[in-house]
Amino acid sequence: MNMNIATRTIFPRSTRRLTQVLGAGLALSLSFTAQAHKAWMLPSATVTTTGQWITVDAAVSNDLFYFNHVPLRLDSLVVTAPDGSTVTPENLGTGKYRSVFDVHLAQNGTYKVAIVNRGLFAGYEVDGVQKRWRGTAERFVAEVPANATNLQVSESHSRLETFVTAGAPTERVFTATNTGLELVPVTHPNDLYAGEAARFRFLIDGRPAADLEVSVVPGGTRYRDQQDEMTLRTDAKGELSIAWPQPGMYWLETGIQDDKTSIPQAQRRRVSYVATFEVLPQ
Repeated sequence: MNMNIATRTIFPRSTRRLTQVLGAGLALSLSFTAQAHKAWMLPSATVTTTGQWITVDAAVSNDLFYFNHVPLRLDSLVVTAPDGSTVTPENLGTGKYRSVFDVHLAQNGTYKVAIVNRGLFAGYEVDGVQKRWRGTAERFVAEVPANATNLQVSESHSRLETFVTAGAPTERVFTATNTGLELVPVTHPNDLYAGEAARFRFLIDGRPAADLEVSVVPGGTRYRDQQDEMTLRTDAKGELSIAWPQPGMYWLETGIQDDKTSIPQAQRRRVSYVATFEVLPQ
């Protein structure tokens, strides 16, 4: 169903140390894009009937979709109903290796389940003592001392999504917020079939994300020797075509780094997008 829609710079030792600390903090915050560990949400069903419930597992793991590392935190979880309203997830719980929650699909149409995180990470010194800070742009000015030296600031924006349709598919949940990396699909993500190509469109801050490298990996990596990763690249419109080789659950990841930060003190911004899709047999 188409929706139509190597030059080396030498820094002082203290500055190099702050850069290392800041980089480590940023890497931890961006586990969505880590090579070894993959963050994901896995719904118990992606296509069902109105009035049903789904259960969603959420984790960060070495193998797709197998619990063996840490749970995914649900602090920023938002479930959007087909009419654009927010649905309160129920029975939330976090264990050693996974988080879990239920969603009642009371409305007919497509739901978006998303975890969106945005924040700043800073490293600096005050009177020779190294400090680290993380928080929002609004809190930055109030909480980072004006006398901080060797200030290093990075910004991150990560989005993790999956989609579920109860009854007939709808499109409202795909309306872009024009912030960070977003998927505005041409082919509905709950209308994917093995042997058929799907077309997806990516936006960065509301504009086509051209020449964006996208990784697609089928689930079940624990049971095979290779990742079987597909590496694709968007065109000038931010679009790409994915030919699904077989039925199953798939994990998609992409991200970029740029200098389009929300505050002038931040030197760089890391933006990432992750989603889980189910591909059905013909």
